[in-house]
Amino acid sequence: MIFVTGGSGLVGSFLLPALLAQGHRVRALYRQRIPAMPGGEKIEWVQGDLRDTVVLRQALVGVTHVFHCAGLVSYAPQDEQALQQTNVEGTMAVVDACLEQAGVRLCHVSSVAALGGNAKEQEEDAPKVVVLNESAKWDLGAEHPAYATSKYLAELEVWRGVSEGLSAVIVNPSVILGPADWARSSTRLFRYAYQEHAFYTPTTLNLVDVRDVVDAMVHLALRTTVSGERYILNAGALPLQEFLQQAAACFQKKAPSVAVPNWAAEVIWRFEHTRAALTGARPLITKDTARAGRRATTYDTTKVQAATGLAFRPLAETIQWCCTGLRPN
Repeated sequence: MIFVTGGSGLVGSFLLPALLAQGHRVRALYRQRIPAMPGGEKIEWVQGDLRDTVVLRQALVGVTHVFHCAGLVSYAPQDEQALQQTNVEGTMAVVDACLEQAGVRLCHVSSVAALGGNAKEQEEDAPKVVVLNESAKWDLGAEHPAYATSKYLAELEVWRGVSEGLSAVIVNPSVILGPADWARSSTRLFRYAYQEHAFYTPTTLNLVDVRDVVDAMVHLALRTTVSGERYILNAGALPLQEFLQQAAACFQKKAPSVAVPNWAAEVIWRFEHTRAALTGARPLITKDTARAGRRATTYDTTKVQAATGLAFRPLAETIQWCCTGLRPN
């Protein structure tokens, strides 16, 4: 029996059908509504909160493998507490439940944000590309986005579990692409292109196909016994402008053409911060999102490719696949 958290999220919604297709018995956690997905009637659904230790203990009875996909992705200041509760406390509860069940193996979905490599800004006009791998060290003295900090602290919970005897691996995907809810996570990038917005920021995105993420997770968790290792999952980097151009072309829409300079982004996020503080509304752009991707960074995937033999899909193919799945009827 395999247990999955975050079954309604992007990764979980592709992982569950993949596990069923391979003949595995699957149990999954949900909070409010059972998500609709292929083969969903074959899944043993468990309702409960991620931090509910009683529910988790009961859900892990008879389980051999756990895929912890649940997590919150947000850069809004209002969500700092929620990030701590979901990403850190939720992972703590999952690790504790796994430790109570002998022989359970955990695959934890983290993020490249937990590597901490983008904490320091590069001030040069043409900064050299920084290449990070799994050995990147978290800079405790640097300023980090609350989301990145929550993913780093969540990883510490997994390492704690490993030190106490838990068999576990961690995957660190970059921005995951897949056809999902328009209003959630990375899929909002496609919505932005579809709505024909004029502006874009001169930033770079590191991207990976959700199908590649699922393939790597299944291979690492079910076909290897390695423990206490993390693996970067990244298909490559694209300037945001190029990504939006490809997505807009798929939708037959006009691509953004006006670059927002860094100084303007600095003004805008400060304005949005003030507006949000006065009105309680969520800011359209934050300091973290305004500055994200300015530093030219890419990620070395040699380790995961050596461990799994998997090749990442070309980003152009992934973008086309996502747009086809998202295009309104």
